[in-house]
Amino acid sequence: MLTISQLASHAGVTVRAVRHYHAKQLLPEPERDRSGYRRYDAQAVVELIRIRTLADAGVPLSRVRQLLAADPAEFAAAVEEIDRRLRADIRELQRHRERIAKLAAGDSLALPPEAVDYFRRMRELGFSERLIEVERDSWILIAAQVPDQVPALMAMKRQQLEEGTLQRLYVDLGEVVDCRPDDPRLAEVADRVVAFIEAEVTRAEGAGLEEDYPLDADLIDLLDSAFLESFPCAPQLLRLIEERGWTGWTMIERSEPRSRLGANG
Repeated sequence: MLTISQLASHAGVTVRAVRHYHAKQLLPEPERDRSGYRRYDAQAVVELIRIRTLADAGVPLSRVRQLLAADPAEFAAAVEEIDRRLRADIRELQRHRERIAKLAAGDSLALPPEAVDYFRRMRELGFSERLIEVERDSWILIAAQVPDQVPALMAMKRQQLEEGTLQRLYVDLGEVVDCRPDDPRLAEVADRVVAFIEAEVTRAEGAGLEEDYPLDADLIDLLDSAFLESFPCAPQLLRLIEERGWTGWTMIERSEPRSRLGANG
């Protein structure tokens, strides 16, 4: 007769596992002998090995009892069903692995491929990483709220970037992202921002592109607040832009005539 430790050793499991199988009522628990110990026979070893083999194969413990009592046909059907479940689990794990691999660069988290490619291009052009991070977070908000709009908005941003106008603006902003609100460079940057805005509005109006803005008011407010919280100088920069006749950041407007341009998407 075997002690619980000897039983576990013969079956290649731990004593804790044996007790767990007792609790799950998979392995009968013998009565204690006169010395107060539980004693196991060879059949218990056989049963424990069968339980361990099924568990190691991925069979849920809730199904082990059924398989132990099944006839050959029932056993084969149950194993086939479990195999289908395991294959489905493997496919799901593979999808998780693919997602994790895509997240290696960081930008892929919660962003579509168009946006990831845009930020890759920004890095190629040498823009400030701090500026890229703020832009990325804004696009995460946009992609979560209006995912269908992202491809068209990104196409517009990419065109601006490749034409060079947005490149120059990002360089200007990158130089002052962490400056103090009283930094004298902000006035010049505000002038350049306004020049960019007015050039884009003129181009859009000349091409007949005046349309309803694709982002709703709540999302615009959220994006503006995110911008204001991102840079120490952001509130002052917006005040300087307002002094030059424009308001807002995500949806920039001139009071008269009413014109719109999304500087942040």
